[in-house]
Amino acid sequence: MQKFDSDTERQLSIILEREAIKWFRPARGQFQIYYRTSNGEQEYQPDFVAETDDAIYMLEPKARKEMEVADVLAKKMAAVQWCKNASDFAGTHGGKPWIYLLIPHDAIAANMTLKGFLSFSD
Repeated sequence: MQKFDSDTERQLSIILEREAIKWFRPARGQFQIYYRTSNGEQEYQPDFVAETDDAIYMLEPKARKEMEVADVLAKKMAAVQWCKNASDFAGTHGGKPWIYLLIPHDAIAANMTLKGFLSFSD
């Protein structure tokens, strides 16, 4: 049983159930990703993490109108750097790469695939 903040998150969970080996919604403090705002340093918690045969994805669905908001972009930059560091470490220890995906809410549909969302990564 899982509670979702939006129908978009619920739809994304359907995709993850179908395609991921395992997935979860991280707890506060689990990844210790920090970003800077005008109010100082804040902690960022992505909405989903999913493991596939090829990679580990950190996924954040977001309303399309919020995709370019300063806080959202700051979170994205911090998460992309975290994933790069995790990928570098995993690469030297036989692990999988980490990929951050900021996904516009209106691009999420039950017939989508995780690989289809890669077009949203930088």
